[in-house]
Amino acid sequence: MSDRLLRVNAYTTLDLVEGRARGHEFDVAAPGVVNVTAPREDPEQVTLAVELDDTALGDLPAHADEVDLSVAQARTLAEALASTADRVEAAQNGGANSS
Repeated sequence: MSDRLLRVNAYTTLDLVEGRARGHEFDVAAPGVVNVTAPREDPEQVTLAVELDDTALGDLPAHADEVDLSVAQARTLAEALASTADRVEAAQNGGANSS
């Protein structure tokens, strides 16, 4: 990612994911990063940020998408991710967990 906006280091949540940018007239796969952060001092929200490699996105300019979440929203998202991951893992293992 030559024109990276998000800082990627040893603390980055996920430093290599397979992502996709979709629009009405495009659907492009690209590697990217996902990061979860909060300010070090007096944090009031959790920030979820996603950036895809702009070199793979054609005419879409370099950008990072961010969502600021309350503590409750972050926990709801974490629970949904865990539940969905459990369901996918069970399906991959031939189980019948349908959480």
